[in-house]
Amino acid sequence: MLGFPRPPPCAMSMRPTARILGCALLLVVGVFALPAWTSAPNASRPGSSSGTAGPAPVPEYAENGMVVSAKKRASQAGVSMLKKGGNAVDAAVATGFALAVVHPYAGNLGGGGFMVVRMPDGSVTTIDHREDAPSGATQDVYLDDDGNAVRQRSRRGYLASGVPGTVAGLLTALDEHGTLDRATVMAPAIRLAEEGFPLPHTMAEDLNDRYEAFAEFSATKKYFTKGRASAEYRAGERFVQSDLARTLKRIRDKGKAEFYEGRTASLIAEQFQANGGLIDAQDLAEYEAVERDPVTATYRGYEVHSMGPPSSGGVAIAQLLNAAEMRDIDQMGFNSSATAHYIGEAMRRVFADRAKWLGDPDHVEVPTEGLIQKDYMRERMASFDSSRITPTDSVRAGEPMLAGESMETSHYSVADSSGMAVSVTTTLNSGYGSKVMIDGAGFFMNNEMNDFVLKPGVPNQFGLSGTKRNLVAPDRRMVSSMSPTIVETPEGELSLVIGAPGGSTIITTTFQVIMNVIDHGMDIEQAVTAGRIHHQWKPRHLSHEEFALSRDAVRNLRARGWEVTEGVFGGIPRWGRAQGLRVTQSGDEGRVFYGGSDPRANGAAVGF
Repeated sequence: MLGFPRPPPCAMSMRPTARILGCALLLVVGVFALPAWTSAPNASRPGSSSGTAGPAPVPEYAENGMVVSAKKRASQAGVSMLKKGGNAVDAAVATGFALAVVHPYAGNLGGGGFMVVRMPDGSVTTIDHREDAPSGATQDVYLDDDGNAVRQRSRRGYLASGVPGTVAGLLTALDEHGTLDRATVMAPAIRLAEEGFPLPHTMAEDLNDRYEAFAEFSATKKYFTKGRASAEYRAGERFVQSDLARTLKRIRDKGKAEFYEGRTASLIAEQFQANGGLIDAQDLAEYEAVERDPVTATYRGYEVHSMGPPSSGGVAIAQLLNAAEMRDIDQMGFNSSATAHYIGEAMRRVFADRAKWLGDPDHVEVPTEGLIQKDYMRERMASFDSSRITPTDSVRAGEPMLAGESMETSHYSVADSSGMAVSVTTTLNSGYGSKVMIDGAGFFMNNEMNDFVLKPGVPNQFGLSGTKRNLVAPDRRMVSSMSPTIVETPEGELSLVIGAPGGSTIITTTFQVIMNVIDHGMDIEQAVTAGRIHHQWKPRHLSHEEFALSRDAVRNLRARGWEVTEGVFGGIPRWGRAQGLRVTQSGDEGRVFYGGSDPRANGAAVGF
């Protein structure tokens, strides 16, 4: 079996003290039995994004609960709720609000997302808090006088934003499924905004690099620059967000109504109307998070619960797993040319279906049940040729039976000792969204209008195309790739909570992490670290991360007719930044938690 070596007992089931002693002994033995890839510089070391040899990463261990997110302080905020006796939803809500403070790049109050919740009894629901198109949004808004799409209008500035759903989503989850009060779960976020936090080096550099983009908007310049390009942020300086703290306090005191009908709503509506934007007071007052049924599939006996439309993620992951189940992926080998060829062909077909069939289910008929049928995917893969790619022009959407994201997204995974779990993906779309901040409120607005089809045949910023099912229209929710997912064992026990940012790569990243765990026997840290491939039908190339494919695999794929490129979206070398956790049963100890935070970013798994 290819992939990382299976983790030693010290990484899986021993108590902390025993693990330390056990690992020390195994380390001594291990230096005489290093795996072959440590001495093969041209080989693809599974799980490596740097190509350097070294010990396999070890997941974070906990016995009572776990939170894995893009920022350590946000993960700590969530775990503090578990320590207070709160459940996984309380922890997820605290994490979400904290990310809005410490991760303004993607964490947000002015964006939206999806949440999958597994109850202690095993029942699963989802909360759709995706942004809505404002009532004044029509296709013409994003076209010039000649009918050509003006992409910049949907990417930057006041026309780019949909009605934000994050606050409604988090507080709906808290009201319906949490146990702690708003004041308790929001306290960590308020403290971080009010007292500030030391700027990480990467965040300080990023803010400095974006001075020109931020300076285009007066409020953004005020909050996220020092007034001139030569005055730069320094790593370690305390970053205080006083207006954001006041906004959070208003939400704490008055709930959802404050954000959608109170002072914050007035600030949003007034500034959008004054600057040619579309969002008005009525759009905000009428916004609601929607509870929906999950998309549920099976994979080798495991049950996989993910997000349904307007997310395309759950449907696409179900289709990809259905395709993978038809082959012995373990025996084919981790990222071998045979595996990459097969799942690459599956990805092409799935993204062709996504382009044609996905939309807002409240406005168009989406054949979800037909798309996720195993027989449907078997039919889609019938033209697969193990020696050659399917001619590109012949790969089109299928005909299922009808029933009667960005690289700048953030994901977090939470589980508690009762078996409750929460998988949340949230986004502003681009990094810092539309670059517009709400003056007096201190948060960025999204640029999710770019996820609509501005004009059939015109791809969005991630190269994704669509049909009239996803055209701009008032009150419609734009199709997303966000794929928060929860996996249960064949015995019905909680097994895996996973998701990722990354635009269209969200789907393929989440799919590959699930395969890494179930097919290749990786632990969660290895699974989120392992190198990835991606294909989305259009553009035509098969993308891979550096060192994800060996040179032999690339040669074999090209011999089959693939156009193989390193990096996605114009050369981004690594993608996904998955945040996941694994839950196992450990005898008398009950559930044991292992957290894996993707080393492609500086996230953190925190447990207790």
